[in-house]
Amino acid sequence: MKALQCLSGAVALWATLSEPALASAESGAGTMGFGAWLFIGFCALIFVAQLVPALMLLFGMVRGLFGGKEKTSSAPFR
Repeated sequence: MKALQCLSGAVALWATLSEPALASAESGAGTMGFGAWLFIGFCALIFVAQLVPALMLLFGMVRGLFGGKEKTSSAPFR
């Protein structure tokens, strides 16, 4: 148990001291990889998939609001 505590302390110290190396400027800052573009594309696909039914509903409501009244016959079952 003492060895596990010593090992976890050493790993924590190593992770703390290696932080500036992980944040170095030479790591290609400003570039996005394939995974980032894939995620953005997936989010755009979800957005468009929800936009199409919303626009159809909006146009249907506007057509119902400004459209003419439908004529119905006075006899109910003809």
